[in-house]
Amino acid sequence: MLEVANLEVVYNEVILVLRGLSIEVPEGNIVALLGSNGAGKTTTSRAITGLLDNHEGKVTKGSITWNGKDITHTKPSQIVQSGIAQVMEGRRCFGELTVDENLATGAFTNKAGQKKQYERVMELFPRLQERRKQLAGYMSGGEQQMLAIGRALMAEPKLLILDEPSLGLAPLLVQQVRDVIKELNADGMSILLIEQNAMMALSIADYGYIMENGKVVMDGDGKKLLGDDDVKEFYLGLHQGDDEDSGRKSFKDVKHYKRRKKWAS
Repeated sequence: MLEVANLEVVYNEVILVLRGLSIEVPEGNIVALLGSNGAGKTTTSRAITGLLDNHEGKVTKGSITWNGKDITHTKPSQIVQSGIAQVMEGRRCFGELTVDENLATGAFTNKAGQKKQYERVMELFPRLQERRKQLAGYMSGGEQQMLAIGRALMAEPKLLILDEPSLGLAPLLVQQVRDVIKELNADGMSILLIEQNAMMALSIADYGYIMENGKVVMDGDGKKLLGDDDVKEFYLGLHQGDDEDSGRKSFKDVKHYKRRKKWAS
């Protein structure tokens, strides 16, 4: 199990981004971490995977525990070896390398299981099988997202962290990514799904957390959060009493200020 407890993160010695964040990812669960831009979602993933140093950030308070071991200040390579892999926001594929070469970089810590994981990736993403020798930089956004996920899977992780995997994808591709996440979880993999797409994330999450200004302001069962009026209004633009045919009202009529003030207090 992953446990983040009372975490504070500061950038450049002065900018406080995470303000006592606490979340848990139980073994075998899908946990959604939701929030708008600037809420601290990506900083959370960087802290878990040991990448804060690359961005002039550091943990100033709290702890991160993985299967009972404190990994708060552990090196990124050791975190990957311990069973945590990340798909970064924006895909970050190596554009000058082929599909096969990108996948090989993901198996750096898993040489023994490279062949098995490669076959699994090709099973999950048949499109990559067709593009094996193509340079990643010439692939579509959806194909690059498949490749980014596949590269992370090459490390054979027990916990997969996905940072905005639906960003910039067409609805059909979002559905495909959603289905892959469900399939990986059915195989026993734990998932931390960091998203702005609340509908997609909460539809498959066992549990969800909503962040505002570096802290959790709401959490609960995924399906219950999806049906919560505050979540509907703030994230989906929906609310009881909206137009019965469309289920949606104009964003100018949504009382964001009142709800934001309540959440942030």
